Amino acid sequence: MPELVFFSGTMDCGKSTLALQIEHNRSARGLQGMIFTRDDRAGEGKLSSRLGLVTEAIEAGPGFDFYAHLVGHLSAGSRADYVIADEAQFLEPAQIDQLARIVDDLALDVFAFGITTDFRTKLFAGSQRLVELADRIEVLQVEALCWCGARATHNARTVGGRMVVEGAQVVIGDVGGAGDQVGYEVLCRRHHLRRMTAAVARAAALSPDVLPVDSAEPDVREPYGPDRSDAMG
Repeated sequence: MPELVFFSGTMDCGKSTLALQIEHNRSARGLQGMIFTRDDRAGEGKLSSRLGLVTEAIEAGPGFDFYAHLVGHLSAGSRADYVIADEAQFLEPAQIDQLARIVDDLALDVFAFGITTDFRTKLFAGSQRLVELADRIEVLQVEALCWCGARATHNARTVGGRMVVEGAQVVIGDVGGAGDQVGYEVLCRRHHLRRMTAAVARAAALSPDVLPVDSAEPDVREPYGPDRSDAMG
């Protein structure tokens, strides 16, 4: 039976690499897929992996109708055996409904890949709808690691190496943003709650007065309240 499968995980855990692997394996068996993406780091109409792999994709921007696109494609005599949708966290809930309809009405497998929660640990709208509708949810087993070596479970947005907890939900950046650019870092829950990025930990360790465990921490009762990163040691 065709399925809507949601592959989820933190940043840097190989979601796009797996999407490209699924495409390679199926195309090697003579199957033809349609690949969609949204706001990929490599630019519009690209599905890319941090390993350097990249392929062409259809950019599914706001208002894009997946179901209508597939129906038009098939009605024109073209072929599609499965669908891949990368960066699915950025999709609108209505677009996730369209992916589910492709499975149910067109009998095609749909493989969606995305981050579950944003830098504030809040569910992305697209990911929430996938959790609600997916036939199967697969948490990727390639574990990203926090700077401390523990399993990374949360995505942090950084500016100048310091974690920020305010701003628009979607700001395009990549792991390890340079300088004052927006970047992202994966952290364990403990260090996400403490807003202790790798840069903050290094600075604290080098200080003659402050150890990493002594760094000021936000009130645990309001872990994602107003940004108090300037108070950290």
